[in-house]
Amino acid sequence: MAQSAREYDMTARSAAAVRTRERILRAAGARFADAHYDDVTLAGVAEAAGVTVQTVFNHFGSKEGLLTAAIGHFADEVVDLRGNVAPGDVDGAVEALMRHYEMFGDGNWRTVADADRQPVLHSLLEHARGEHRRWLATVFEPRLAADEAGRDQAVTALYAATDVGTWKLLRRDLGCSAEQTRAVLSRLIVGILEKE
Repeated sequence: MAQSAREYDMTARSAAAVRTRERILRAAGARFADAHYDDVTLAGVAEAAGVTVQTVFNHFGSKEGLLTAAIGHFADEVVDLRGNVAPGDVDGAVEALMRHYEMFGDGNWRTVADADRQPVLHSLLEHARGEHRRWLATVFEPRLAADEAGRDQAVTALYAATDVGTWKLLRRDLGCSAEQTRAVLSRLIVGILEKE
């Protein structure tokens, strides 16, 4: 059965809206990754996406809504960057973290720095911290203590060793190369796991 002209028009409009939304999210992701929250404007995102501010507003309702959607949109990319790490594989875990932080680390750190002034960032950051903690507990599960208190302490230590702030300290503040950063992260993780 042939599709009516009205159905075809609605399908084409729907596809165009999806493409527009994707362009806006990509532009927003790039802006939020490269600047502090206060420095990102809906006008700047709209210009980068080739749409009007009203179009951005129609899709996302506010700057906060746009940020939340952009983070959700790129969450799958973070999962892909971290890949499937075999349980207990320190080298695999370090590689996964480096892929993630080399791509998104600077933007992640700006989010941490801005969170005290922006409540929307605080809630997103808390969620990201919970996800990172769960990832660590899953990846290093075979090498963690059996008792809950020992396990919790080890995961907290692993968190401190693998936080984006540690990556930022090594790569940006101390000027370590990616290779040097990998080596330090591995050493920190192994030191924690050897105590288990």
